[in-house]
Amino acid sequence: MYTSQRDCGNKVSIPYPFEIGNGCYVGDWFEIVCRNDSYDLGFPKPFLKRFNLEVLEIDIAVGKIRVNYAIFSSSKNHSELEKSPFVFSDNKNSFVVMGCNNSASLRSLLNDSNSFEYDVNELCENMDGSYRACFEPPTSQQMRAIVIGITTSFGVLFLLFGGWWSYKLIKKRKMIKQKEKFFKRNGGLLLQLQLSSSDHVNVESNKLFSSKDLEEATDRFNANRILGRGGQGTVYKGMLSNERIVAVKRSVMIDEEKLEEFVNEVVILSRINHRNVVKLLGCCLETEIPLLVYEFVPNGTLAHYLDDQNEFLLTWGMRLRIATEVAGALFYLHSAASSPIYHRDIKTTNILLDEKYRAKVTDFGTSRSIAIDQTHLTTLVYGTFGYLDLEYFQSSQFIEKSDVYSFGVVLAELLTGEKAISSKRTLETKSLATYFLNSMEENNLFDIIDNRVLKEAKKEEIIAVANLVKRCLNLSGKKRPTMKKVAKELEGVLQMPQNLEEVLVLKNEMFDQYNVVSTSTIASKDSSIASSLDTEPLLSSSILRRIKTS
Repeated sequence: MYTSQRDCGNKVSIPYPFEIGNGCYVGDWFEIVCRNDSYDLGFPKPFLKRFNLEVLEIDIAVGKIRVNYAIFSSSKNHSELEKSPFVFSDNKNSFVVMGCNNSASLRSLLNDSNSFEYDVNELCENMDGSYRACFEPPTSQQMRAIVIGITTSFGVLFLLFGGWWSYKLIKKRKMIKQKEKFFKRNGGLLLQLQLSSSDHVNVESNKLFSSKDLEEATDRFNANRILGRGGQGTVYKGMLSNERIVAVKRSVMIDEEKLEEFVNEVVILSRINHRNVVKLLGCCLETEIPLLVYEFVPNGTLAHYLDDQNEFLLTWGMRLRIATEVAGALFYLHSAASSPIYHRDIKTTNILLDEKYRAKVTDFGTSRSIAIDQTHLTTLVYGTFGYLDLEYFQSSQFIEKSDVYSFGVVLAELLTGEKAISSKRTLETKSLATYFLNSMEENNLFDIIDNRVLKEAKKEEIIAVANLVKRCLNLSGKKRPTMKKVAKELEGVLQMPQNLEEVLVLKNEMFDQYNVVSTSTIASKDSSIASSLDTEPLLSSSILRRIKTS
């Protein structure tokens, strides 16, 4: 077979059946001519003579010839390939319509499997001085697919958004219902009714906090905010939105049967207005376990300052003043409050000290209020070993004198610096109460008194306070003094000449509180109570005269 590999200047190979020259090609359709083109700097180019189309490539192996086809500038039929051995490739061509508002179609005239059909329509948006880029409008099938795709996408997005919104709405409603359930179960309606109907509730205490407020205040009850833990719960330091520092008590658990009593206690505590009782600012009842919000007392517990390892130890005068303040607060709770309250857990860790080291009785988690004519409270035994009244432990009947016994242990701690329960002492004297009473019986009292107290206090003061401790720790509750008598005797020791400065400080601080109105009806009958009680009805006119003349 004859083959020629001649080229025409542009390195395009011209294989058989194409050829340049007479008689070298297989037929007229395959004749190639080589001519100069002025647009290509005079270099010759091969052309298919019958079509006058520039040849760009010939590939005999796949039966393909690539030509430079002209751009149509007018609407007409182009059927020059109709009788030729050539057809347009149905997969190697890019059929493009140039310009705007034009349409074109390309159809194969062969009735075989190689037939094909192309339709192109180009539209443009006319602009001033120009036109916006052309686009090809989609076919009806394409349009249907686009509409289905967009509709499906929006449908999926709508379902996702609707599902998310529904989830948030259901979750929010569930939380609201849960809060309402807890609020009702925790006696919120009863508490609101009692607080709103009472004329003697401290306005500042008449506040119901939301769970969100307290979560934000305590940084979601962060462990770093814990001030202390007790049998009734954990106390956290918090900051309210008004930047006030508070203490938030979160109970461990509360008996549902006692919730009404809890509400009553909150109401009673909100009525207490005594500077030596930690002030209750409000509560939160929309959580599973109610939260109590108290004023923040910065200097920690009394127990901390009785520890030998503490660099700052309380002076004798400070100890005596703190004892007098706590005694006055307990007398107020027992006798002067509108409804008597038994604290039931008096101990050094439940006595806080403020910035001036004034005493603040706290932790009323186990406290109970009683009727004025009620003499005792029959309950399950609760308390802290070392402070627990043995008579109460045996009978399960808590009386006013049970708090007196616990205070006697606190007073013994102030005198000796010893802990209520210590493993350093013998088994028989492991309890400070027993240790103290045995020392007095054996005439060894001054051997157990704290060194700082021995240096600063007079002998008669120590003996007076020690005798008071002995009477408070009497195993028979009937033989113990009332908190009124305890407060009076401590006031007498505090008024001794060497303690005059402490008395003046105490009275001056009290004098600022005389405008406080109490609901007590029995304080006016007492004319000789401790001047450490800061509410007006708890002070007799004779004490007021002594303070004004001091």
